[in-house]
Amino acid sequence: MATASKQLEESRPERLYNGDRITQKEYHRIYCQMPEDYRAELIGGIVFEPSPATYFHGSHLSHLAYLLESYSVATPGTGVAGDATLILSDEDEPQPDLMLRISEEHGGQSRISKDGYVEGAPELVAEIAYSSRAIDLHLKRERYALAGVIEYLVVCLEPERIYWFDLRSGTELQSDRKGIIRSQTFPGLWIHEDGLLKLDRDATSNALKRGLKTSEHKEFVAGLATLSPP
Repeated sequence: MATASKQLEESRPERLYNGDRITQKEYHRIYCQMPEDYRAELIGGIVFEPSPATYFHGSHLSHLAYLLESYSVATPGTGVAGDATLILSDEDEPQPDLMLRISEEHGGQSRISKDGYVEGAPELVAEIAYSSRAIDLHLKRERYALAGVIEYLVVCLEPERIYWFDLRSGTELQSDRKGIIRSQTFPGLWIHEDGLLKLDRDATSNALKRGLKTSEHKEFVAGLATLSPP
């Protein structure tokens, strides 16, 4: 009987559970066996299963994705991905809401693996935080910084606030008198803080358009072009 029970247990597919402690390689192997609709992240060697996303989460995610994609279209050599697996270390495999990266061919610090996953730290990672606020602002921030992510943008829905961290210096980017926060890593990426929180597309689009017209953005694009493959 004991042998039969052991055989039955061994025949059952492995699965992940919230709070499991596991290495990235084991996590990735088991994750690939999970149902297609399963979602989880490995942060600091711990499995975190997210809560269901609200409409407000989705609305802010869509708005921010539109801004980052608009910036990327105007900035050849950069790319945007949403909810993509990111392999950072032996203990970290998150799926950030959004990432903005410089391609490896243009001097970026991350790369695309043969399996299509992002390996290494993208230049910018963004999260929409509601129920995940504590994890996003603390543990994830620490792990992203450790892995080499340069800028980390967190849009908190309750209470409403945008945190935009320069993880290299451990400082927070602040908005100017017009309420605009300017990326230091991606020149011309200007985000109207209140516009993003209030889903005001006119305010955010106008701010981004102004940023894309600056000489800093033109110089950045020209610099990326010099690194483009032949």
